[in-house]
Amino acid sequence: MERSFQSAEQLSAALRAGAVTSRELTEEAIARIERDDKAINAICVRTFDRARAAARRADDMRARGEDRPLLGIPVTVKESYNIAGLPTTWGMPQHADFVPAEDALQVSRLEAAGAVVLGKTNVPLVLRDIQSFNEIYGTTNNPWDHDRTSGGSSGGSAAALAAGFGALSLGSDLAGSLRTPAHFCGIYAHKPTLGLAPTRGMVAPPAPALPVELDLAVVGPMARTARDLTLLLDVMAGPDPLTHGIGYDIALPPARHERLSDFRVLIVDEHPLIPTGSAVRAGVNRVAEALADAGARVERHTPLLPDMTEAATLYMLLMLSNAAAGLPVDVYEQLRTRAASLSADDGSLDAARLRGMVLSHRGWVEANNRREHHRHGWRQLFAEFDVVVCPITPTPAFPHDHNDGLENRHIDIDGVEYPYFDQLVWAGMATMPGLPATAIPTGRSPEGLPVGVQLIGPMFEDRTPLRLAELLEEKIGGFQAP
Repeated sequence: MERSFQSAEQLSAALRAGAVTSRELTEEAIARIERDDKAINAICVRTFDRARAAARRADDMRARGEDRPLLGIPVTVKESYNIAGLPTTWGMPQHADFVPAEDALQVSRLEAAGAVVLGKTNVPLVLRDIQSFNEIYGTTNNPWDHDRTSGGSSGGSAAALAAGFGALSLGSDLAGSLRTPAHFCGIYAHKPTLGLAPTRGMVAPPAPALPVELDLAVVGPMARTARDLTLLLDVMAGPDPLTHGIGYDIALPPARHERLSDFRVLIVDEHPLIPTGSAVRAGVNRVAEALADAGARVERHTPLLPDMTEAATLYMLLMLSNAAAGLPVDVYEQLRTRAASLSADDGSLDAARLRGMVLSHRGWVEANNRREHHRHGWRQLFAEFDVVVCPITPTPAFPHDHNDGLENRHIDIDGVEYPYFDQLVWAGMATMPGLPATAIPTGRSPEGLPVGVQLIGPMFEDRTPLRLAELLEEKIGGFQAP
């Protein structure tokens, strides 16, 4: 395999054996970016001089006998993370010149582990799209088909990995922002359990980098192999030293099983609120068949699964109440008027999103209490199953669509149009209750586009879906270069 597409694990082994230097790996990565990224536009902020200096330090450290988990490995970082001296814009033109004074905590952990940062990757405006496009840096194209999106909001990171621009990337996820780009670009990503990896410094400008505990949103690893996800998650996980880290450390339990045949898996490929496209359904079935062939217990129905319609509604309420918190007062009042005019029996996701944008604190507490009932339901389900396999979105990557407002767009599912944001219900299955979910590639659609699924696991048992991802990679194959 060409070295630019090798895993971080493989590159670390080569570095330890003296078969290659970090400087060589870094120059190869820089040359590939300079050659190929004009067509893809994944790396929006290049840090090549810094990377060369970091690579020299890594080689010097190794020559002294030192070693670290990611020593000398070229990586990228999502634009939304603060890196001292570099712009953090979240795609907002009014903050194009914002430059933070200190690194995000996860960037500090990445560099402490010895990684070499090649640059920052592109994002959508305010991270609020399933595509990666903004007025400052333009559009990121899918390496498999430049006319299609690479996903969002970690679309630049996913495209970079698929194109061979570094071995790992830092992403984030609120509405599938790790998992959807992985699915669209044919790579791996892991949405950690809520709160497992601290988010300090992954903040919209010009807000200060405070150690806040976000609702729903997480930061997480992206890679070209399942084992590399665990490698990077182990660097990222653990409490913020400014808050919980004062009092405790982390000790994740091991994976529940080490063999495919021992896993108990629930397959869910239908949602009551949106259909599953044929290409994605085929991807789910490929995983189900591989599991059954290996002797795993595979089931498709259980009364233990929490109500998917209520879960999707809660997800929209909680997500939009957060997203709309900073709206100007006049806009908020207009939304309140619109929400008040909704019929009481309007149970559509559009209605849930509108109600969420004007949710009162009393309403949020009620929704949060309902969320706790769902979490309890998931605990009961995971007493009988180890992992749930389901779609990430209903379709493979779709053509670029930057027209109109987000609320006016649609997604084409096998020839029928549905509201653009309704496709987020699959991402919300894991996000609303805060569960870990690993995105894995499962092959390609009839058009040759990557198709992925997510493996949802029990809270704080991240190693269970990650281990299943490793075993499935061996069984059905993994990343393929475009």
